[in-house]
Amino acid sequence: MSKKVIKFLIIPFITVFLLLAGTVGVRSILFSLEKEASVLSVNQKNELDLFLKNTYAEQNQIVKESSYQLANQNLSIMAKSAVLIDFYSGTILYSKNIDEVIPPASMTKLFAMYVVDEEVSAGRLKYDDYIYLPEETWACNMPPHSSLMFLGEGHKVTLDELLLGLSICSGNDAAYALAYAVCGNMDDFVSRMNQVAVELGLKHTHFVESSGYSEENTTTAREMAAFSRIYLQKHPDSLKKYHSVTSFTYPKQRNLADGDRLAAQDFSEGIPAKITMGITQKNTNPLLEVLYGCDGLKTGYIDESGYNLALTAARDKRRYISVTMKGPGRNSNEGQAGRVHDGTELMEYAFRYFTTKDISSEVNPVFMKVYGAKERSVNLVPAYDVSFYSVPFVMGNSLAENEDNLHLEYVLPKKMFGDILQGHQYGEIKIFLGDYEIESIPLVADRNVNHANLLIRLIDSIY
Repeated sequence: MSKKVIKFLIIPFITVFLLLAGTVGVRSILFSLEKEASVLSVNQKNELDLFLKNTYAEQNQIVKESSYQLANQNLSIMAKSAVLIDFYSGTILYSKNIDEVIPPASMTKLFAMYVVDEEVSAGRLKYDDYIYLPEETWACNMPPHSSLMFLGEGHKVTLDELLLGLSICSGNDAAYALAYAVCGNMDDFVSRMNQVAVELGLKHTHFVESSGYSEENTTTAREMAAFSRIYLQKHPDSLKKYHSVTSFTYPKQRNLADGDRLAAQDFSEGIPAKITMGITQKNTNPLLEVLYGCDGLKTGYIDESGYNLALTAARDKRRYISVTMKGPGRNSNEGQAGRVHDGTELMEYAFRYFTTKDISSEVNPVFMKVYGAKERSVNLVPAYDVSFYSVPFVMGNSLAENEDNLHLEYVLPKKMFGDILQGHQYGEIKIFLGDYEIESIPLVADRNVNHANLLIRLIDSIY
């Protein structure tokens, strides 16, 4: 073969070789410089959130089933329906008929307080605003046997006082006054309450009025616990300001209409026509100052619902929420005794057998390089929130020992190549308690990544 032919063959070969080597070198440099994935666009983030919400619906609920088998659940709960959840993780720690639809009675008032707190947060109302009281809000115009804070004609009352009268005295008149203060009428205010239920995905929660007097108001223990968790997350100050206050006196002299003075009362059918003496009422929650750490939330009773209680207590950076519905009792004393029994049973069980560990600092997006693709990196993210974990007491001598034995292990692909699909699983976080795996959290791609051309795929395959 002549030198001319050899030269003719070698030169293209060398040229291709140099081009390939240069491309390989450039790819190598680019990958060495790749330290983090680009920030997701708003559209990418919304698409990911929607995909995960639909794909992992159960795990993304406000309250969720436990991932492990719960022991020591031989509890004596008198109420027909009951649930216990970890406030921080949302994990259900005990359940009994939690999806039975039952009228919430005065637990309804928590939704009314939430709507009012949202109005204050939005700057449309202030707690020290004085509220006009139309005739529909006066105590004398409430249904028979209503709980009352005893609002009267011409009273000068602030929004803050109405919320105290609602939370402590369970005043139906306060519920009506708040409805008129926010929306000018009951129907529109109830629509706001129902909108909250819809937005939170509470399919069995519906209201026809804001006081809880009507048996047509409906909810379940599961959904009331879910709402209570959201309420306390968004408005935690309400516990100290309203739900843990043990008594309330109304009206005070400054609340009275002009011309009224402290004097005898004119009673008509058991309801004062004009209240001019302060009436002190204790908080209807019987576990305040009885159960250690208890600071809320709300009782409820009508004949159709029995004795209901949404309860919360906190100790040592732990907080739990319980809801009991259709509690037994032939009278209020028996009903209150049942609430005390069930609430104590559930809360002491929670604090005895569970602790809550903050694992948020251990759960982070995982940066992964992607070969043979148009983009060179992707983040793997948890498919659902695992910032807090409810740790059961199943080994060792103490809750603290169990908490220390909880650890996470990441399982990641050795190499990511080619097409990557947003929201699809490419790894997992395994949660162990000692040597026992108690949950696996999928790690999913936060974006779509399309494959590169054939040449780039061939080059990247050598890595």
